[in-house]
Amino acid sequence: MPTGRIKFYDSAKGFGFAQTDDGEEVHVPAAALPAGVSDLRSGTRVELGVAEGRRGKQALTVEVLDDAPSVVRNHRPSPEKMAVLMEDLIKVLDQTSNGLRRGRYPQRAQAQKIAAVLRRVADDLEA
Repeated sequence: MPTGRIKFYDSAKGFGFAQTDDGEEVHVPAAALPAGVSDLRSGTRVELGVAEGRRGKQALTVEVLDDAPSVVRNHRPSPEKMAVLMEDLIKVLDQTSNGLRRGRYPQRAQAQKIAAVLRRVADDLEA
C-alpha cells in the first residue's frame, strides 16, 4: 500500500487530497478515513489503500501513520523559559485565589489577561 502526505483536507466538504511518495495525487473521501477520525491536517503522513476510479486514483482506506508536525511546537519557548513562565503564572494564580477567598473576583480586564495567558501556556504545553 502506498504511503504519502495529506495535501489538504476539508472536513466541511468531506474530502481532500493526498500526495503519495511517488508523486501521485489521490482523492481522499471522508468514507475512507479510519473510525473516529473526521479531519486530517496538511502534512499528516498516511498509508493509503488506492483504487482507480472514474476520475483517477481514489483512497478506499486511510491509515494515519503520524500526525502533521505542530507549528506551535516549532515556536514554543525552551523548557528553561517555560519553567520561569510557569513560576510567574503560579504567583499570578496565587494572588487571584487569595482575592477569591476574600470574596472578590478579579477585574474584567485582569481576568481576560489571565485567561489569555492560561490558554497560551496550555497550547505550548500540549503541542
